Amino acid sequence: MTDQQPPIDDMNYEQLAQDALRGVIRMALERAASPEGIPGAHHFYITFKTRAPGVTLPNDVAAKYPDEMTIVLQHQYWDLEVSDSQFSVMLKFGGAPKVLNVPYNAIVRFYDPSVQFMLQFDEPEIVEAEIAPLPTPVRDPEVAPAAPSGEGGEAKVVSLDQFRKK
Repeated sequence: MTDQQPPIDDMNYEQLAQDALRGVIRMALERAASPEGIPGAHHFYITFKTRAPGVTLPNDVAAKYPDEMTIVLQHQYWDLEVSDSQFSVMLKFGGAPKVLNVPYNAIVRFYDPSVQFMLQFDEPEIVEAEIAPLPTPVRDPEVAPAAPSGEGGEAKVVSLDQFRKK
């Protein structure tokens, strides 16, 4: 037997592929940000690491979701702004408008249940030294904040566990 080392991927193809697939998310969000909004029955469940570099959330939201959060973009979202590296959106939590800024690198799942389309990514590396201490939650931890649901509804954060194939 020869003692051969596996080839070294100096191109870093895995990361290139993940970056390209995050471009799919950016393009979908660009369509959602257009004056026509999200077409047809499409809607997006976006799960991201709340403590990943570049994520900014209101203190009460960050305290409620110290690790991971899923937002839904369907009917009730405002001021969606899409750039090359991140998006920002206003959602209502407990009736109060809040702005979230999310870099694409913080996204771990993107799901459009209308067509059963899902992208799943490696979790971003989070350096503990970069993490600010979490503020004390202002609301009852048993009450989940809302994220966009239906017409006239509020936004709500949901778990994707119910959509996973067993």
